[in-house]
Amino acid sequence: MTMNDGLNLILPWATGVLLGAIFFGGLWWTVRKGLSSRRPALWFLSSQLLRTSVTLTGFYLIAGGRWERLMACLVGFISARFVVARMTRSRGGNQSWSGSRQDFRPPEHAETSGEFRYDGNAT
Repeated sequence: MTMNDGLNLILPWATGVLLGAIFFGGLWWTVRKGLSSRRPALWFLSSQLLRTSVTLTGFYLIAGGRWERLMACLVGFISARFVVARMTRSRGGNQSWSGSRQDFRPPEHAETSGEFRYDGNAT
């Protein structure tokens, strides 16, 4: 791989970052709007279709039949996921959802093969 080849991968990478920002930023926006909407299913379905269509079209156009360009675009897309996740993280310590799996472990008295009910005490 020559230096010129590396420079030719910067545009696909940057496009992947842009596509990722649109996709994951749109997901964040949809969740915020959809949860307070009277018709959340419409929000989530239409957002998913729009975000997926834009992303797949972008990947197809930027790849141009070359796997190297597709991989650079994918790396940029995944990089944007981490950036958007960090930018949209809740600032306060009092969160209703912390994202931690330990919040949902079964109580000590729960049977593993039986029905599980979450009682809200994640100690």
